[in-house]
Amino acid sequence: MGYKNTKECLDALEAKGDLLRIDQEINPNIEAGVIQRRIFQAGGPALLFTNVKGCKFPMAANIFGTKERLHFIFRDTIETVERLMKLKMYPMEAIKKPWQYLGAPRTAYHTMPRKLSEGPVTANETTLAQLPQLKSWPMDGGAFVTLPQVYSESPENPGFAGSNIGMYRVQISGNEYNNTEVGLHYQIHRGIGHHHAQALKKGEQLKVNIVVGGAPSMSIAAVMPLPEGLAEIFFAGALGGHRIPMVMRPNGLPVPAEADFCICGTISNEQKPEGPFGDHIGYYSLTHDFPVLKVDKVYHRSDAIWPFTTVGRPPQEDTMFGDFIHELTSELVPSVFTGVHEVHAVDVAGVHPLLLAVGSERYVPYAEERQPQELLTNGMALLGNTQTALAKYLFIGAKEDMEHGENCHNIPVFFKHMLERANLKRDLHFITRTTIDTLDYSGMGFNEGSKLIFAAAGSKKRELGTELPKLPTLPDGFGEAKIFAPGIMILKGRKSETSRGEQDPQMEKLGEALRHTDGLEGFPMIVVVDDPDFTAMNWENFLWVTFTRSDPATDIYGAGAFTKAKHWGTKKSFIIDARMKTYQAPPLDPDPEVEKRVDALAASGGPLYGII
Repeated sequence: MGYKNTKECLDALEAKGDLLRIDQEINPNIEAGVIQRRIFQAGGPALLFTNVKGCKFPMAANIFGTKERLHFIFRDTIETVERLMKLKMYPMEAIKKPWQYLGAPRTAYHTMPRKLSEGPVTANETTLAQLPQLKSWPMDGGAFVTLPQVYSESPENPGFAGSNIGMYRVQISGNEYNNTEVGLHYQIHRGIGHHHAQALKKGEQLKVNIVVGGAPSMSIAAVMPLPEGLAEIFFAGALGGHRIPMVMRPNGLPVPAEADFCICGTISNEQKPEGPFGDHIGYYSLTHDFPVLKVDKVYHRSDAIWPFTTVGRPPQEDTMFGDFIHELTSELVPSVFTGVHEVHAVDVAGVHPLLLAVGSERYVPYAEERQPQELLTNGMALLGNTQTALAKYLFIGAKEDMEHGENCHNIPVFFKHMLERANLKRDLHFITRTTIDTLDYSGMGFNEGSKLIFAAAGSKKRELGTELPKLPTLPDGFGEAKIFAPGIMILKGRKSETSRGEQDPQMEKLGEALRHTDGLEGFPMIVVVDDPDFTAMNWENFLWVTFTRSDPATDIYGAGAFTKAKHWGTKKSFIIDARMKTYQAPPLDPDPEVEKRVDALAASGGPLYGII
């Protein structure tokens, strides 16, 4: 029941006809990543590279690349795990309908890891230099582990119950790293940070195991947004359908027995530059100092396979992780966030920059006109807990107004609903100089920026425009207006030259020029961009450009803007400056030569023929 290691899983996929072996030599330096991304975009099979240039270990990719494949891998457990999770919301259901929950006790039993003295993972030792040197994008600073399971335990509460498994970026070569240390890039709001803080407080170094491969459920557990205090190792057992076997090592930190590889070490007091790295927002995350892990041992099993993925502008393989997690947890949202009915971290906008949500508005049910009140409480909760706290823009609407089945997963309908109902003088609420996603370079500084709660409730306040109004003379360099969707206008802007944290006087002039425009009331949202044609091509481009290239407090302006008692509002339209700024990280561009090599692999007679 459930796959215990990578080889078991790949053998099953191959027997099903859902795995492609590539025996031709493939370079882990960019080429393997290009193949994986293009196979994913084509909805293709899992991949097994049997001949990796400069490395004796085979590499596997796209294991989690389709929803159907994920359901196949976890076909024995997914329904029972969903039922077990629902018991948190509806405990009486198990009494009323026990036949629906008969598997839950056994699933709960599987959550407890099993201790072993030895296991396949510790059969052999190797070095960092002998591991696959995967580099995904041309400007990457070195080789990275892209599907790691980083295991740590609380120094104050050691053991499985106090453990954390996270998928944090791990750089194994390049920059200043030698063959005995790696860069451990963990971002804010991550569980390992609590463990590291506890170790520093106690004057200790934090022991860490970086696991690659093993039970597929371990990879899902590493990205699962579980409540604080619920260890990922327990969830991995439930989803995997078996107790995860753990080899107890002399240093006291266990190693998953069925893993393919494990890098064991301690976080030192040293920091070194890590990056750049092509990341999931669609840009490079730049070089910054991060903790160094001093490596003690590198273990691998005798039939070790190196699973990997590559990330970049969504959708990518990690999109499937997000969809799968939403499937498992969507019904739990109201139990975690009281009054919130559904949330949608918008993948095509880089996941964290844009969060859409539907909440209740019940604070004043007797009022003649509903307005955002409970929604603001809901919004603060979303921005203060779990992974939703990384959101930069939160659009939240009232369920009571959604009489025709509107929801936050139908993005065009949701935006129309919100823009029709928002009171622009009242409903934009900023949080300034706060923490934002580590990978987001649009803000005031590293990990620092702002957030916006855009809340809308009540009756329609405007009819959204579908024809361009006659625009006045705009400041030099601004023009080429396009309608993207009802109520949303795109304008071409001059090249941005502002410094970080500074507002652009030319954007202020644009707002002043537009404030008296007749018919602008139908366009509450205006977005200024470098390339209107690219931005207006589809919703994916629009969302990515708008919400990854702007910081709310710095880059929102208004046609008729005002500030009263420190509250900002606008009389006609809010204007988002979504131009590329001088201080933002560069977007990910492919290497043309490598793309040509992959094209050749897809030609007649090549291993990728008929797939991409």
